[in-house]
Amino acid sequence: MAITMKTIPLTSGQSIPVLGLGTWRMGENSSHRQAEIRALQHGLNLGISLIDTAEMYGEGGAEEVVAEAIAPHRSNAFLVSKVYPHNASYKKAIAACERSLRRLKTDYLDLYLLHWRGSIPLTETLEAFQTLQQSGKIRSYGVSNFDSRDMAEVSELKDGKAIVTNQVLYNLTRRGIEWDLLPWCRQRSMPIMAYSPIEQGRLLQNRTLQKIAQQQNVTSAQVAIAWLLHQEGVIVIPKSSRIEHIDQNRAALDLRLSSEELTALDTAFPSPTQAMPLEML
Repeated sequence: MAITMKTIPLTSGQSIPVLGLGTWRMGENSSHRQAEIRALQHGLNLGISLIDTAEMYGEGGAEEVVAEAIAPHRSNAFLVSKVYPHNASYKKAIAACERSLRRLKTDYLDLYLLHWRGSIPLTETLEAFQTLQQSGKIRSYGVSNFDSRDMAEVSELKDGKAIVTNQVLYNLTRRGIEWDLLPWCRQRSMPIMAYSPIEQGRLLQNRTLQKIAQQQNVTSAQVAIAWLLHQEGVIVIPKSSRIEHIDQNRAALDLRLSSEELTALDTAFPSPTQAMPLEML
Protein backbone atom coordinates (compact mmCIF):
# COMPACT_ATOMS: atom_id res chain seq x y z
CA MET A 1 0.00 0.00 0.00
CA ALA A 2 1.37 3.40 -0.97
CA ILE A 3 2.15 5.77 1.88
CA THR A 4 0.67 9.20 1.29
CA MET A 5 2.79 12.31 1.72
CA LYS A 6 1.55 15.85 2.27
CA THR A 7 2.04 17.94 -0.86
CA ILE A 8 2.00 21.57 -1.96
CA PRO A 9 0.42 22.59 -5.29
CA LEU A 10 2.63 24.14 -7.96
CA THR A 11 1.31 26.70 -10.40
CA SER A 12 2.12 24.25 -13.22
CA GLY A 13 -0.63 21.96 -11.95
CA GLN A 14 1.68 19.44 -10.29
CA SER A 15 1.83 18.76 -6.58
CA ILE A 16 5.20 18.52 -4.86
CA PRO A 17 5.87 16.61 -1.62
CA VAL A 18 6.76 18.78 1.38
CA LEU A 19 9.59 16.48 2.48
CA GLY A 20 12.28 15.12 0.19
CA LEU A 21 15.61 13.35 -0.04
CA GLY A 22 18.71 15.44 -0.76
CA THR A 23 21.68 13.90 -2.57
CA TRP A 24 24.51 16.41 -2.22
CA ARG A 25 27.87 14.60 -1.79
CA MET A 26 26.39 11.34 -3.03
CA GLY A 27 28.06 9.55 -5.93
CA GLU A 28 31.52 10.76 -4.92
CA ASN A 29 32.84 7.57 -3.34
CA SER A 30 32.19 4.19 -4.93
CA SER A 31 32.52 2.44 -1.57
CA HIS A 32 29.45 4.34 -0.33
CA ARG A 33 27.33 3.71 -3.42
CA GLN A 34 25.28 0.74 -2.24
CA ALA A 35 24.54 2.38 1.12
CA GLU A 36 23.40 5.52 -0.68
CA ILE A 37 21.13 3.51 -2.99
CA ARG A 38 19.65 1.61 -0.04
CA ALA A 39 19.02 4.84 1.85
CA LEU A 40 17.17 6.43 -1.08
CA GLN A 41 15.13 3.30 -1.65
CA HIS A 42 14.27 3.19 2.04
CA GLY A 43 13.03 6.77 1.82
CA LEU A 44 10.90 5.94 -1.21
CA ASN A 45 9.41 3.00 0.69
CA LEU A 46 8.47 5.42 3.48
CA GLY A 47 6.62 7.59 1.00
CA ILE A 48 9.34 10.24 0.63
CA SER A 49 9.02 10.39 -3.12
CA LEU A 50 10.78 13.72 -3.76
CA ILE A 51 14.46 13.28 -4.68
CA ASP A 52 16.60 16.36 -5.26
CA THR A 53 19.84 16.09 -7.22
CA ALA A 54 22.00 18.09 -9.66
CA GLU A 55 24.54 17.62 -12.41
CA MET A 56 27.03 19.28 -10.04
CA TYR A 57 26.69 16.64 -7.33
CA GLY A 58 29.58 14.28 -7.85
CA GLU A 59 29.78 15.64 -11.42
CA GLY A 60 26.84 13.47 -12.36
CA GLY A 61 27.66 10.71 -9.87
CA ALA A 62 24.70 11.51 -7.64
CA GLU A 63 22.33 11.27 -10.60
CA GLU A 64 23.71 7.81 -11.37
CA VAL A 65 23.09 6.75 -7.75
CA VAL A 66 19.54 8.08 -7.98
CA ALA A 67 19.00 6.15 -11.22
CA GLU A 68 19.71 2.87 -9.46
CA ALA A 69 17.56 3.79 -6.48
CA ILE A 70 14.49 4.78 -8.48
CA ALA A 71 14.70 2.09 -11.17
CA PRO A 72 11.77 0.10 -9.74
CA HIS A 73 9.95 3.22 -8.54
CA ARG A 74 10.24 5.89 -11.26
CA SER A 75 6.50 6.46 -11.55
CA ASN A 76 6.31 7.00 -7.79
CA ALA A 77 9.23 9.45 -7.63
CA PHE A 78 9.17 13.23 -7.96
CA LEU A 79 12.57 13.86 -9.51
CA VAL A 80 14.38 17.21 -9.37
CA SER A 81 17.72 18.08 -10.97
CA LYS A 82 19.65 21.27 -11.64
CA VAL A 83 21.75 22.74 -14.42
CA TYR A 84 25.09 24.47 -13.84
CA PRO A 85 25.04 28.24 -14.62
CA HIS A 86 27.79 27.77 -17.22
CA ASN A 87 25.54 25.25 -18.98
CA ALA A 88 22.51 27.55 -18.93
CA SER A 89 22.60 28.89 -22.49
CA TYR A 90 19.84 27.72 -24.83
CA LYS A 91 21.76 24.89 -26.51
CA LYS A 92 23.87 23.91 -23.51
CA ALA A 93 20.91 23.74 -21.13
CA ILE A 94 19.06 21.39 -23.43
CA ALA A 95 22.18 19.24 -23.82
CA ALA A 96 22.81 19.29 -20.04
CA CYS A 97 19.25 18.18 -19.35
CA GLU A 98 19.57 15.35 -21.84
CA ARG A 99 22.81 14.20 -20.15
CA SER A 100 21.04 14.27 -16.77
CA LEU A 101 18.19 12.22 -18.20
CA ARG A 102 20.65 9.63 -19.53
CA ARG A 103 22.42 9.40 -16.17
CA LEU A 104 19.09 9.15 -14.36
CA LYS A 105 17.84 6.57 -16.89
CA THR A 106 14.52 8.33 -17.29
CA ASP A 107 12.84 10.23 -20.09
CA TYR A 108 11.59 13.16 -18.01
CA LEU A 109 12.26 15.27 -14.92
CA ASP A 110 9.42 16.45 -12.72
CA LEU A 111 11.30 19.68 -12.02
CA TYR A 112 14.43 21.27 -13.49
CA LEU A 113 16.21 24.19 -11.81
CA LEU A 114 18.91 26.70 -12.69
CA HIS A 115 21.36 25.97 -9.86
CA TRP A 116 22.36 29.59 -9.33
CA ARG A 117 22.52 32.71 -11.43
CA GLY A 118 25.52 33.09 -13.71
CA SER A 119 26.52 35.35 -16.58
CA ILE A 120 24.30 33.78 -19.26
CA PRO A 121 21.15 35.86 -19.92
CA LEU A 122 18.14 34.47 -18.09
CA THR A 123 16.10 34.79 -21.28
CA GLU A 124 18.21 32.05 -22.88
CA THR A 125 17.77 29.72 -19.93
CA LEU A 126 14.02 30.28 -19.82
CA GLU A 127 13.76 29.63 -23.55
CA ALA A 128 15.62 26.34 -23.11
CA PHE A 129 13.37 25.38 -20.19
CA GLN A 130 10.30 26.13 -22.29
CA THR A 131 11.62 23.97 -25.12
CA LEU A 132 12.36 21.12 -22.69
CA GLN A 133 8.91 21.44 -21.15
CA GLN A 134 7.14 21.47 -24.51
CA SER A 135 9.04 18.36 -25.57
CA GLY A 136 8.02 16.53 -22.39
CA LYS A 137 11.56 16.25 -21.01
CA ILE A 138 10.70 18.36 -17.97
CA ARG A 139 7.31 18.93 -16.39
CA SER A 140 8.09 22.15 -14.53
CA TYR A 141 11.02 24.48 -14.06
CA GLY A 142 12.38 26.85 -11.47
CA VAL A 143 15.47 28.45 -10.01
CA SER A 144 17.80 28.08 -7.05
CA ASN A 145 19.74 30.59 -4.95
CA PHE A 146 17.82 33.58 -6.35
CA ASP A 147 17.29 36.54 -4.02
CA SER A 148 14.20 38.75 -4.07
CA ARG A 149 15.70 41.14 -6.61
CA ASP A 150 16.58 38.24 -8.93
CA MET A 151 13.05 36.86 -8.57
CA ALA A 152 11.45 40.21 -9.35
CA GLU A 153 13.63 40.51 -12.45
CA VAL A 154 13.13 37.00 -13.79
CA SER A 155 9.39 37.05 -13.20
CA GLU A 156 9.06 39.96 -15.65
CA LEU A 157 10.80 38.08 -18.46
CA LYS A 158 9.02 36.07 -21.12
CA ASP A 159 8.29 32.65 -19.63
CA GLY A 160 9.48 33.85 -16.20
CA LYS A 161 6.03 33.59 -14.69
CA ALA A 162 6.14 29.82 -15.33
CA ILE A 163 8.82 29.44 -12.63
CA VAL A 164 7.27 27.28 -9.92
CA THR A 165 9.85 27.32 -7.10
CA ASN A 166 13.10 28.76 -5.76
CA GLN A 167 15.47 26.47 -3.85
CA VAL A 168 17.43 28.37 -1.21
CA LEU A 169 19.34 27.99 2.04
CA TYR A 170 16.80 28.22 4.86
CA ASN A 171 16.95 26.93 8.40
CA LEU A 172 16.72 28.22 11.96
CA THR A 173 20.08 30.00 11.73
CA ARG A 174 19.51 31.31 8.18
CA ARG A 175 16.22 33.18 8.34
CA GLY A 176 17.10 36.17 6.17
CA ILE A 177 14.63 35.16 3.44
CA GLU A 178 11.76 35.83 5.84
CA TRP A 179 12.22 39.59 5.38
CA ASP A 180 11.53 39.80 1.67
CA LEU A 181 12.00 36.66 -0.44
CA LEU A 182 9.65 34.33 1.43
CA PRO A 183 6.76 36.86 1.49
CA TRP A 184 7.35 37.58 -2.22
CA CYS A 185 7.06 33.87 -3.03
CA ARG A 186 4.04 33.35 -0.80
CA GLN A 187 2.16 36.18 -2.49
CA ARG A 188 2.60 34.29 -5.77
CA SER A 189 1.77 30.82 -4.41
CA MET A 190 5.36 29.79 -5.09
CA PRO A 191 6.80 27.36 -2.53
CA ILE A 192 10.45 27.53 -1.63
CA MET A 193 12.66 24.45 -1.27
CA ALA A 194 14.80 24.69 1.86
CA TYR A 195 18.21 23.06 1.57
CA SER A 196 20.61 22.37 4.45
CA PRO A 197 17.82 22.33 7.05
CA ILE A 198 20.16 21.45 9.92
CA GLU A 199 23.02 23.70 8.75
CA GLN A 200 25.15 20.62 8.03
CA GLY A 201 24.78 19.69 11.71
CA ARG A 202 26.11 22.93 13.11
CA LEU A 203 22.89 24.13 14.71
CA LEU A 204 22.21 20.90 16.58
CA GLN A 205 24.22 21.92 19.66
CA ASN A 206 21.87 24.80 20.46
CA ARG A 207 20.53 24.39 24.00
CA THR A 208 16.97 25.49 23.21
CA LEU A 209 16.80 23.00 20.36
CA GLN A 210 18.18 20.26 22.58
CA LYS A 211 15.72 21.08 25.37
CA ILE A 212 12.72 20.87 23.05
CA ALA A 213 14.05 17.65 21.54
CA GLN A 214 14.42 16.14 25.01
CA GLN A 215 10.87 17.17 25.95
CA GLN A 216 9.50 15.65 22.75
CA ASN A 217 11.72 12.56 23.00
CA VAL A 218 13.13 13.20 19.53
CA THR A 219 16.43 14.46 18.10
CA SER A 220 17.49 18.08 17.65
CA ALA A 221 17.57 17.48 13.90
CA GLN A 222 13.93 16.39 13.95
CA VAL A 223 12.93 19.58 15.78
CA ALA A 224 14.85 21.72 13.25
CA ILE A 225 13.16 19.95 10.33
CA ALA A 226 9.74 20.09 12.00
CA TRP A 227 10.16 23.85 12.48
CA LEU A 228 10.67 24.26 8.73
CA LEU A 229 7.69 22.03 7.99
CA HIS A 230 5.59 24.35 10.20
CA GLN A 231 6.38 27.26 7.86
CA GLU A 232 3.83 28.04 5.15
CA GLY A 233 4.86 27.12 1.61
CA VAL A 234 8.16 25.43 2.52
CA ILE A 235 9.52 22.14 1.17
CA VAL A 236 12.38 20.54 3.10
CA ILE A 237 15.09 18.40 1.47
CA PRO A 238 17.47 17.02 4.12
CA LYS A 239 20.28 14.89 2.79
CA SER A 240 20.99 11.59 4.47
CA SER A 241 22.63 8.40 3.35
CA ARG A 242 21.85 6.63 6.64
CA ILE A 243 18.61 4.72 7.02
CA GLU A 244 18.10 5.68 10.66
CA HIS A 245 18.34 9.36 9.79
CA ILE A 246 15.78 8.95 7.00
CA ASP A 247 13.44 7.27 9.51
CA GLN A 248 13.91 10.27 11.81
CA ASN A 249 13.37 12.76 8.98
CA ARG A 250 10.10 11.05 8.04
CA ALA A 251 8.97 11.08 11.67
CA ALA A 252 9.66 14.84 11.81
CA LEU A 253 6.75 15.29 9.41
CA ASP A 254 4.39 14.16 12.17
CA LEU A 255 6.09 16.15 14.94
CA ARG A 256 3.90 18.97 16.28
CA LEU A 257 5.57 21.90 17.98
CA SER A 258 3.52 23.87 20.50
CA SER A 259 3.13 27.64 20.32
CA GLU A 260 5.41 27.87 23.36
CA GLU A 261 8.08 25.78 21.64
CA LEU A 262 7.82 27.84 18.46
CA THR A 263 8.17 31.03 20.52
CA ALA A 264 11.22 29.61 22.29
CA LEU A 265 12.81 28.85 18.91
CA ASP A 266 12.03 32.36 17.69
CA THR A 267 13.80 33.73 20.76
CA ALA A 268 16.83 31.49 20.30
CA PHE A 269 16.93 32.05 16.53
CA PRO A 270 15.47 35.53 15.88
CA SER A 271 13.82 36.38 12.60
CA PRO A 272 15.47 39.21 10.60
CA THR A 273 14.78 42.86 11.43
CA GLN A 274 16.10 44.18 8.11
CA ALA A 275 16.88 43.05 4.59
CA MET A 276 19.87 40.72 4.35
CA PRO A 277 21.91 39.36 1.42
CA LEU A 278 20.84 35.89 0.34
CA GLU A 279 23.07 33.30 1.97
CA MET A 280 24.39 30.23 0.16
CA LEU A 281 26.37 27.11 1.02
